[in-house]
Amino acid sequence: MRTYAARARAIQPTGVRKMFDLAGEDTISFGLGEPDFQPPPVAIEAFHQAMLDGRNKYTTTAGLPALRDAIAKGWEAYAPGMNADNVCITMSGTNALMNLFLTLLDPGKKVLLPEPYFPLYGPDATLVGGSPTYYPCRFEHEFVPQVEDLEALVDEDTAAILYNFPSNPTGGTINAQQRDALLEFARKHDLWIISDEVYDRIIFEGEHVSFLGAGYDRVFVVNSFSKTFAMTGWRIGYVIAENVEHMRQVTKIQYYLTACPNDAMQYAVLAAIEQASDYPDVLAKEFQARCDLITDRLNAMPGVQCHRPKGSIYVFPKVDVPGLTSEELALEVLKDGVLCSPGTAFGPSGEGHLRFAYTIGREDIARGMDLFEGTLRRLRG
Repeated sequence: MRTYAARARAIQPTGVRKMFDLAGEDTISFGLGEPDFQPPPVAIEAFHQAMLDGRNKYTTTAGLPALRDAIAKGWEAYAPGMNADNVCITMSGTNALMNLFLTLLDPGKKVLLPEPYFPLYGPDATLVGGSPTYYPCRFEHEFVPQVEDLEALVDEDTAAILYNFPSNPTGGTINAQQRDALLEFARKHDLWIISDEVYDRIIFEGEHVSFLGAGYDRVFVVNSFSKTFAMTGWRIGYVIAENVEHMRQVTKIQYYLTACPNDAMQYAVLAAIEQASDYPDVLAKEFQARCDLITDRLNAMPGVQCHRPKGSIYVFPKVDVPGLTSEELALEVLKDGVLCSPGTAFGPSGEGHLRFAYTIGREDIARGMDLFEGTLRRLRG
């Protein structure tokens, strides 16, 4: 009897969505990483006007040249001299990831992925026939991978490595010295680097440290407007690289994935970049205040340890409740009206952790932390 393709049977729904589906209407949700803001008004107005102006047709595969030029200009501090040819617009950052796995991974070839991980990384690699191999990002190193761990995993079948800073789910970030060590590892083994930098504008200390423009030719950066401009439902992102020939391959693949990006939406994003360029900074300032609030509350609770992220919209505390797995603990917390994600939704090493997305207002964060603390007291008798 015929059955579903092996690739479909090889992947499962994510644990994050499972918890979200169990939540009630009155639940305080730290679950999904979706900013509780709307896109800049100028972008919404430009979206509407573009549709009225007839921008409702197919576009070029790589996207609106003016938008791609504006994106390239935004990366001048890292890699000067880029233009529209260095950018391909995609239907979300997740679309960009699938594009790159298709472009870079032959069947059976390994890609090194961080763990704990964004839940789409491994299944995406599996869907294109690649072999996902996970490297550890440990709590004791503030979730920054160590080169010796990477060396133990790389072999002649390894084609690429994916880095994610600031990180989902851990909030981990890197400095320039750490970036250079990770880049040198990739150079030594002639690996492609896929750098997921969708939180590049949500930074709380110093400047974002990118793999783009760091002196290595085999780098692709994935980015998105979902988090930094609160456009999660618009599904628009991009791939950028310094090497134009690399981008030609990406654009070729993109045609067979989606043909082209949304016409009118590109004009809206262009308006946001040109007329509301400080909007991500406004969001980052509010997210920093929320980060400080939730981190302070968590670290004041007995049996809880939480690094203070320097970016992103997540904390990934270690929570000690003997006898309970992270999923069982998350379900107990949900009983008390608070939704968070079990650490194991992001890989086996997430056991003993929970993920909280601080994408709700400060008053709700404080109330949610009161309830979470009550759950811990109840469970500990």
